[in-house]
Amino acid sequence: MAALAGLAGCCAVVLWADPTTPGGALPVCPTKALLGLTCPACGGLRMVYSLLHADVPAALHYNALGVPAAVLFVWGMLTWTLTRLRGRPVAGWQHQRWTSPAFAVVLLAWFVVRNLPFAPFVELRV
Repeated sequence: MAALAGLAGCCAVVLWADPTTPGGALPVCPTKALLGLTCPACGGLRMVYSLLHADVPAALHYNALGVPAAVLFVWGMLTWTLTRLRGRPVAGWQHQRWTSPAFAVVLLAWFVVRNLPFAPFVELRV
């Protein structure tokens, strides 16, 4: 319940702060501000804001990798909750051997692709 309350609180702050408005209450990405690079999570707050408004195309525009990551996060939270409620482990994607290496490869590839200086990859920057 505490994790759910924390997540709801974070979503409420994102809704209140409206990260799609420039110069808002939420900070800019430190990687982009300091290094000028688009990190794998850049556009994540705007993606969450769009998802909370059920605007999936806008969410995909802001961070195309973040949308499936959000789905995996919800799935992981559900399996974690079911494990706690049942008192026995429930199999989930996060318990597989390949999870950590696969996430590392995908994040690295997304970081590189988002920073390529030619079309069509320039369109992935936000």
